[in-house]
Amino acid sequence: MGSHKPESLKAPPKPYGKIALSLSNCLLPEEKLNPTPSMLDGLDPEVETDLRIIGCELIQTAGILLKLPQVAMATGQVLFQRFYYSKSFVRHPMETTAMGCVCLASKIEEAPRRIRDVINVFHHIRQVMNQKSITPMLLTTQYMTLKTQVIKAERRVLKELGFCVHVKHPHKIIVTYLQVLGCEKNQKLMQLAWNYMNDSLRTDVFVRYDPETIASACIYLTARKLRIPLPRNPAWYSLFHVLESDIQDVCKRILRLYTRPKANTDELERQIEVIKKEYQLSKDRKVLVSGDNTPTSNASPNIKSPSRHNNHKRKSRSRSRTRSPVTSKSRSRSRSPQPPKHKKSKKYSSRARSRSKSPRSRSRTPDRKYKKSHKSHKDSKDYYTPPSPDRSPYSSHSRSHSRKSSKQPRRSKDKDKDGDDYDYRRSYSYWHRFYKHSIV
Repeated sequence: MGSHKPESLKAPPKPYGKIALSLSNCLLPEEKLNPTPSMLDGLDPEVETDLRIIGCELIQTAGILLKLPQVAMATGQVLFQRFYYSKSFVRHPMETTAMGCVCLASKIEEAPRRIRDVINVFHHIRQVMNQKSITPMLLTTQYMTLKTQVIKAERRVLKELGFCVHVKHPHKIIVTYLQVLGCEKNQKLMQLAWNYMNDSLRTDVFVRYDPETIASACIYLTARKLRIPLPRNPAWYSLFHVLESDIQDVCKRILRLYTRPKANTDELERQIEVIKKEYQLSKDRKVLVSGDNTPTSNASPNIKSPSRHNNHKRKSRSRSRTRSPVTSKSRSRSRSPQPPKHKKSKKYSSRARSRSKSPRSRSRTPDRKYKKSHKSHKDSKDYYTPPSPDRSPYSSHSRSHSRKSSKQPRRSKDKDKDGDDYDYRRSYSYWHRFYKHSIV
């Protein structure tokens, strides 16, 4: 049939996205490693390195105080290093992110800790570092704000890493390689290699090289330190498919930690605050240059504000529902010719007029008229009865005036045998006759 399209006109298949979870995702390319987002925001590379070291030290110390396994502490430090190759130290505080990494790593390694405990431990570490008196953290609004920030930081780390938080640690690899080399009985060699591996967590080698390379570098550095000979022909690391250049680069990055002077945390925070202010000022300048897009009072002429005309309509509606007091005067004159009552009616009618003009008028809507129709027949009189002198003029006069002015339908009446008027809704004789006929 003619409905078939040629293959050249058919739409190409849509490339659907997929998530590939592997260890190759954890290693970053060189263009991601330099420059970092913090450098793009104006942070010095040395300051960024100090912040990375301090953040990893905080995670390690907090993990020891929280009695976390070493695997959980290592996972937290690796997540911390990965996160700050995606985000900047200027925009995201280091300490809050470190707390979020501790909470997340404890959950990943199946040793969860409460956020309350994590905050208390970091508060204690900060007091010891600043040499202040140890005081507990109180449950104030500041604590609740910090708790919310830690929860958000944990979610942000998950989002930026794409929920790929798997970390393969070289702890077991070191033991396996030493068994292959026949050095598993040398406890000093194994312990020193383990220590070098834990120190390497404060560097960025875990985002540059795979765990096999790091384990080989730790063994290489330990053998050099203890002067233990290892096979050279062929080279022992060639069994594990590791290059010597990569091993030497990892060793240099680890040894730089021991020659680096200790950074001052307060000075680093001061530098970050200065850069934050500059970043905020540049952001405000860009907004001013691009123009303020906020709507002003003259910018939107089509938007109609509540005018006096609408208010006048509302008032006229409320007035139309209440009758003018002039008609009540004429009726009161026709039915009650007593002069003192006329004088009082003028006084109270003016007050009723003022109350009817107010927005809180007691006039009834059609629905309320129907609901109030069960009132007694005395409320529907057409004549005006002034209140007694001992009662307040505002108690029942205005209400009766508003009721009599509303156009309520007259109730149907009938006459009894004696000729009296009865309301069918209230009359006892009516219901008596109804039941009498229904029984018969």
